Amino acid sequence: MARFVMVHGAFGGAWVWGPVAEALEGGGHSVEAIDLPGAGDDPTPVAELTLDAYVDRLCAVLRERPEPAVLVANSMGGMVATQAAARCPEKVASMVYVAAFLPQDGESLIGLTQMPEGEGDQVQANLVVEGDPPVATMPAEASRDAIYGLCSDEVVDWAVARRGPQAVVPFTQPVQLEGFDFAGIPRSYVVCKQDRAIPPPLQRLMLERAGCSPVFELDTDHSPHLSRTAELAEILDGLAVTRSAAAP
Repeated sequence: MARFVMVHGAFGGAWVWGPVAEALEGGGHSVEAIDLPGAGDDPTPVAELTLDAYVDRLCAVLRERPEPAVLVANSMGGMVATQAAARCPEKVASMVYVAAFLPQDGESLIGLTQMPEGEGDQVQANLVVEGDPPVATMPAEASRDAIYGLCSDEVVDWAVARRGPQAVVPFTQPVQLEGFDFAGIPRSYVVCKQDRAIPPPLQRLMLERAGCSPVFELDTDHSPHLSRTAELAEILDGLAVTRSAAAP
């Protein structure tokens, strides 16, 4: 059975992975869903929140156990996971991007959203940014539409109530991947066909540039871990079993 480490997106926390973690653990897998600094129950002050701080936290978690992990990332978590894989590759067995940003060297999250393929992004369109250092929030109704469009009302209410503010600085900081070759880390992608946060054309551009394989498609929103929990868990379980069997 596999060790999974799950990385949440902006405004989220470890809690977003609860339903999928339960399904995977029921199948015998080990699941570690982390709070990035300043997210969920983590008290890190906003002035200390950077992409590097996120990556340091993830690499620290990956190094807590001897075996490499299947690294699963949603949304902004794809930026964190990509940089972490380049910094502690010996702890990453494979990666799964779930409607996640997948940058190339020198790209930031904000830069990716500004590509033509990102047109229609309802997160950037509805952000409310205030403060110094800047912090972003999203109105509840905008979150419902952009992030949880196909979730049940009960799940939406549960998720919106747990969403927190998001530091803007990590959005602006590029990954540094120069000289790193991902050829030794299998990367898969789960495209969400009704995503209004990362439009499907942008998802497909990113996965094609990265050479992700296999690619899965779910006819759902930006949060398949909540809207299509069983289907996503089945994909993750299948990837873990297949790659474990193929490992030397």
